[in-house]
Amino acid sequence: MFSLSRKDLVALAVFSVVVLTMPIWLAPLGASYPGLMQKFAIYAIFAIGFNILFGLTGYLSFGHAAFLGVGSYTTVWAFKLLSMDVLPAMVFAVIVSGVFALVIGYFSLRRTGIYFSILTLAFAQMSYSLAYSVLTPITNGETGLLLARNDPRYLDAIFGAQADVAGLPQPTLIGNSVSGYTGFYLCAVILILAFYLSQKIFASPFGMALRGIKSNQTRMNYTGFNTRPYTLAAFVISGMFAGLAGALLSITDPLAGAERMKWTESGNVVLMTILGGVGTLFGPVIGAWLIKYFENIFSAINTNMLNNAFSFLPDGVQGFVVTVLSKFVGEGWQLTLGLMFVLIVVFLPGGLVEGFHRFMARLRRRKEAPERVSSTQPAE
Repeated sequence: MFSLSRKDLVALAVFSVVVLTMPIWLAPLGASYPGLMQKFAIYAIFAIGFNILFGLTGYLSFGHAAFLGVGSYTTVWAFKLLSMDVLPAMVFAVIVSGVFALVIGYFSLRRTGIYFSILTLAFAQMSYSLAYSVLTPITNGETGLLLARNDPRYLDAIFGAQADVAGLPQPTLIGNSVSGYTGFYLCAVILILAFYLSQKIFASPFGMALRGIKSNQTRMNYTGFNTRPYTLAAFVISGMFAGLAGALLSITDPLAGAERMKWTESGNVVLMTILGGVGTLFGPVIGAWLIKYFENIFSAINTNMLNNAFSFLPDGVQGFVVTVLSKFVGEGWQLTLGLMFVLIVVFLPGGLVEGFHRFMARLRRRKEAPERVSSTQPAE
């Protein structure tokens, strides 16, 4: 049940090393501070879950941010009503997100293709509107749901846990604070577990059935195979992953707002998956890391930094280079991301993972070519 093939085991080991050593290899890139690394891990979980639906079944959802928001709100309410310990909050967030996904998926999966996508977008926008205005007593509207010192926290009261008198209560893991690097490693461990679950799903008969649905759902239906339970299960699992990511967002930053349910968040996870590689194990993670790096690092580059970087150039050339590049960084970072997305979709439809495989295949061909030439015998 818990075993992996040798190939998957090696992939899991490599992935674990890469994730756990992020503070080391991200330092030269200026992205080794805990807050950003937490986002890398959280949105990678979000993308892995989305890939289970989109990558395996081919169903493109434009409403997955709804589950991200539900997970965030559930987590903050668990902090307010139950305990500041993160374990009950994560469990409730995953369960509530799964139930919410079950309801939305039950109706949305009655249609396929673009109609399914529009239905999920409609449900997500309804959820956003409800959270922003109608359900203000539950979500606190545009202000967002926040913690307060006078929250009841019944479980903490039963077990005698005391809040920090110096300020607002902070999330804990078995009594230990989850801020800073502790919070990052909590997210990192959960990311590794999410990647492992994704591997098991991809290699399971359930995953094979989902691939068959993506390949030709009509033919599978004609053979008597009922695809509806499989697509619904994939939708619910994907929603639970999104809810877990939302829970981690509220654990590392204890608040929940309607902005996490906007359609732009759903669009971001689509971009992450396509950039990295739809239907691959590593692709969504790479795409999530790339977009979050652009969002947080490229957006911070300004004209002064560019002038310092190109100070070795003659004045006229320096001014021209800085003027051009300034359009692609800072507030224009999305232009860089958009150009990268266009190039990848046009030349690498399989994403960055496909590009890596093409590059390695070319290296192997170049390495094998001299060997074939040397092994050719002259004619007598």
